[in-house]
Amino acid sequence: MQIILVLSLTAAAIGSGLIAGIFFAFSAFIMTAFARLPAEQGIAAMNSINITIIRSPFMALFAPTAILCLVISVLAVINWRGGASMLMLAGAALYLLASFVSTIIFNVPMNDALEKVSGSGPQAAKLWATYLRDWTWWNHVRTIASLLASVAFVRALMLV
Repeated sequence: MQIILVLSLTAAAIGSGLIAGIFFAFSAFIMTAFARLPAEQGIAAMNSINITIIRSPFMALFAPTAILCLVISVLAVINWRGGASMLMLAGAALYLLASFVSTIIFNVPMNDALEKVSGSGPQAAKLWATYLRDWTWWNHVRTIASLLASVAFVRALMLV
């Protein structure tokens, strides 16, 4: 059981850290660059990313890391290890709730709404401005949560 725990924590630390890096890139410069584009071009660029990301290695990292968090939660509870288990549960909760679930509840619906808008006109410009603000805010949440999850998993590894 120890080897499963160590491998799960290691993979979750790497997975959540990589996801944090991807989200950080969006928060740090991608969305800022898109905001400099006319609405039509920004919408087209973001829609292209949203289509591409579903078929990219990102999905092979994003969802399996969530599954690992469930495994880690179970392992933390069935073999309670005090502070290490608390860190394991904290990391899993951060990733699952603030990164994975928030993506499904907030970012994906915004992506779906953006996909339905033609890239020109005042309605598109208004949606794009709102999208940039709200989507980026939730992306900041995802970035911080994924990074903190990675830190929690690394710290738990140090204690197990």
